[in-house]
Amino acid sequence: METASSSNAWDWIYATRALDAVGWFEPDPVTSRELIGAAIARGGRTIIDVGGGGSRLVDHLIDEELDGIAVLDVSEAGLAVARHRLGSRSEQVTWIVGDAAELDEVGRFEIWHDRAAFHFLLEEPARRHYAQLAEQTIPVGGVAIIATFAEHGPERCSGMPVRRYEPGDLERELGTGFRLVGSRRYLHHTPAGVPQMFQYSTFERIEPGAERAREEEIDGDA
Repeated sequence: METASSSNAWDWIYATRALDAVGWFEPDPVTSRELIGAAIARGGRTIIDVGGGGSRLVDHLIDEELDGIAVLDVSEAGLAVARHRLGSRSEQVTWIVGDAAELDEVGRFEIWHDRAAFHFLLEEPARRHYAQLAEQTIPVGGVAIIATFAEHGPERCSGMPVRRYEPGDLERELGTGFRLVGSRRYLHHTPAGVPQMFQYSTFERIEPGAERAREEEIDGDA
């Protein structure tokens, strides 16, 4: 979870609260694993988990024996939690401290996964930079899996405001380099038992403008 302005806040949260007590904690990130598993089945062999922090998802990714795994988060303390938990297995992961709304380059990955980082980006320039970084990072044919609070989900997380999305809204934010190929709802319950409605959307990375060209071709044949 990331925004440049909240980096110290996330470090403080990780330093003062147990991982299994924070609102976003999942003992087993089942939905993410299923969607990533589908992307792996399609041939994806490298992945970056954006806003991964101390999430246990990376533990499962290592078990997949992929060709490349990276975890990006604005909180160094969050990444330290995951690295400490993994012990020597952490050497199989590239750890990146930074903000996807600011970084110019993170490498090339066939799968981009983000559970609840994008919805913290309140300013349009930050969202545009994120989309450009994703487009630059994922090769054509790759996949972006992005989860946010859904339309009727919470308006804040850990005291910070968020933007809520439906799949079509998210597709417009990402721009012409991505095509929505699937979405699902997921009702997450925090460790305190509070229900939070998420939407998970999967996008295929396409050549910018390719979807519009295909639609125009279909219209011309009609």
